[in-house]
Amino acid sequence: MATEPSPLYGRTAVVTGAARGLGAAMARTLSARGARLALLGREEATLARVRDVLPGEARCWEVDITDDAGMARVAAEVSESMGPPSVVVANAGIAEGGPFGTSDPAVWRRVVEVNLVGSAITARSFLPALLARRGYFLQIASLAAIGASPMMSAYCASKAGAESFAHALRAEFAHEGVGVGIAYLNWTDTDMIRDADRYAVLRELRGQMPRPARKVYPVGFVAERMVRAVERRRPAVYLPSWLRATQLVRAAMPPVVTALCRRELPRLAAAEPFRATGLLGTGGRAAAVSDAAPR
Repeated sequence: MATEPSPLYGRTAVVTGAARGLGAAMARTLSARGARLALLGREEATLARVRDVLPGEARCWEVDITDDAGMARVAAEVSESMGPPSVVVANAGIAEGGPFGTSDPAVWRRVVEVNLVGSAITARSFLPALLARRGYFLQIASLAAIGASPMMSAYCASKAGAESFAHALRAEFAHEGVGVGIAYLNWTDTDMIRDADRYAVLRELRGQMPRPARKVYPVGFVAERMVRAVERRRPAVYLPSWLRATQLVRAAMPPVVTALCRRELPRLAAAEPFRATGLLGTGGRAAAVSDAAPR
């Protein structure tokens, strides 16, 4: 029996942060569905390696998503060379861990700039195409947008902001046929999470979560769920699915986390002094090197 083609077949999809991790996995899944892929990220060589193994048409652009002019240029080039995108996935994100009081202000600010401001710039740059195509914008968020996470203040602030931004965007453009989805993810097996587990306090805090809440999901499995949400233009997607229930109790989550940390953080600090992690994961470190390079 013939399989019905994906609604993404022949359409152009943009994925930011596509050099590795969830972005690369989503690119592979979207390409397998017949989409044309525009891959955006900070590392041209790594993006090219992803591009070269995709089954369908794909091109890559090295760009900083917090650069308004650079993103406007890339958006114009994508539309001109591949056709106006019908799908934009705001996946690019970075994280740091450690005490807020001794965090590097520049690193803290950079996390917020990439995860929140970069998502907004991505949406602004591709909005004309999304309006023309009555397209779909997927904001990759996190459980951190719903519940507090100590030692991850910049990440929590940025993901909560990205969630709120996506809600506002959805309301503003619903009457024009643009769909906006929010992906609430817990733990995905990426280099960022593996890097975080090298730090005792972050590893121990995750270990204090209930067993289902600390499970790490394979990146390919997560990508498949995200692409299915794109195909169906979901307003929200949760992985694991039980995360949906946290919306009903989100007001109660910060006090619970505070009580846990009041008990656990002194114990952890006695075992090993807390320290800043810097940007986590291979992608975060590569971005830090790129930011420090002379222009």
